[in-house]
Amino acid sequence: MTEPRVRLRPEIEAMVPYRQGRAAAPDAYKLSSNENPFEPLPAVIEAIALASVNRYPDASALALRERLASRHGVSVEQLQVGSGSVAVLAQLITAAASVGDEVVYSWRSFEAYPGLVAVAGATSVQVANTADHRHDLPAMAAAITDRTRMVVVCSPNNPTGSIVTRSEFEAFMALVPSSVLVVLDEAYVEFVTDPDAVRGIPLLGTYPNLVVLRTFSKAYGLAGLRVGYAVGPEYVMDAARSAAIPLSVIEQAQRAAIVSLDHEDELLERVARISALRDHVWQALIDQGWAVPRPHGNFVWLATGEQTEWAAGVFGDYGIVVRALGDGLRVSIGESGSVDKLLQASAEVVRNLRTAP
Repeated sequence: MTEPRVRLRPEIEAMVPYRQGRAAAPDAYKLSSNENPFEPLPAVIEAIALASVNRYPDASALALRERLASRHGVSVEQLQVGSGSVAVLAQLITAAASVGDEVVYSWRSFEAYPGLVAVAGATSVQVANTADHRHDLPAMAAAITDRTRMVVVCSPNNPTGSIVTRSEFEAFMALVPSSVLVVLDEAYVEFVTDPDAVRGIPLLGTYPNLVVLRTFSKAYGLAGLRVGYAVGPEYVMDAARSAAIPLSVIEQAQRAAIVSLDHEDELLERVARISALRDHVWQALIDQGWAVPRPHGNFVWLATGEQTEWAAGVFGDYGIVVRALGDGLRVSIGESGSVDKLLQASAEVVRNLRTAP
């Protein structure tokens, strides 16, 4: 006799839970999670140690929001802090979209987007990337209907690394109805060196339906503490706060983020070193024969198609753990010592891809 089951939402039961990058063996390099390879600053460690754990954190993260407001030239009320930018995105989707509503985004893009939309009860509208792995913004604008409540634009795009330029974004925004919320996900913006790339926060005054996402996980090296934020209209941030899980940003994270802003120059110097190493790896991949889109985050995208699982295994054999995403591999830029192994593995993979029937 079959045991009785409680009734769950079928669309949730059918989902595949988010899988984080596979852990690496002690002698391998974990390049599967876009983590910052540098150890925390001593000042960050000290700030974490001074935080209390027997008391609840400030639910509004007011001190951090005040610091960010001063940095970005906005009001405190225009900022919402969450346990990672993905948590704030979940709040925004929940606040904007429900059953019968649609959320438009490019695909392939951040793998958490489909799940967040499904949990809200809304419907994903995925618009295929262009042949060169970029957002097809005209097609995304054309996909907007009366049911559309939100459009998510990811620049640099995770996992393909491509950017949206400012001129492209402005042309896109001219086509989006003012009643549709546009979320510009800039989780990797600090790694961008292209002057033509869009920067969302300076555009907030131009577009009243725009919200910009940022995070401390990548450039600032606080992935383990989970702290990110959104900047946008006050009433939209209020809606996000209403949809948030209370007290989810711990005191250690808030303190570490403030100290990171105090030491931003030092952290951004590390970012510059990662970006330079990324460009070196990209050029080496091009020289090997890969058709790799120009990367602008802290990772590169290798389109391996049906051979993706096999290719991930080859990288594993060389001690490089990568992220296999169906039709390609996302490889983070990590420790400088990982580069030789990474390029040895990529050379073997591309050689076999070229000779495969």
